[in-house]
Amino acid sequence: MRVLLSIKPEYVERIFSGKKMYEFRRVIFRNPEIKTIVLYASSPIQKVVGEITIERIIYDRLNTLWQTTRQQAGISEENFYQYFKDRSFGYAIKIEGTKKYHRPMSIQDHFGIVPPQSFVYV
Repeated sequence: MRVLLSIKPEYVERIFSGKKMYEFRRVIFRNPEIKTIVLYASSPIQKVVGEITIERIIYDRLNTLWQTTRQQAGISEENFYQYFKDRSFGYAIKIEGTKKYHRPMSIQDHFGIVPPQSFVYV
């Protein structure tokens, strides 16, 4: 089983370039068997563009989470705290590897779903 995440195109690009080794989430999937995440690049691309494999998932207080991930976060400290506003804890998915699709796919045609706000099992 895999999950599909909606991610802004600028962050997808950083993931594939290796500049962003953590994907941050306020809410996470609970199934510990998930090892692969399908990436949906949100507007304006609006396509499924690839996959990442999970090394581990970190759950911690925001200050500790930032200190742990900041060197490979791929986002600014300001954006990190803005994303987690009104939260005390957050998740960081450590990326082990990436696979970029040669041809981006339509989420509707290939998965029969609409883009999720957070994640969806596929």
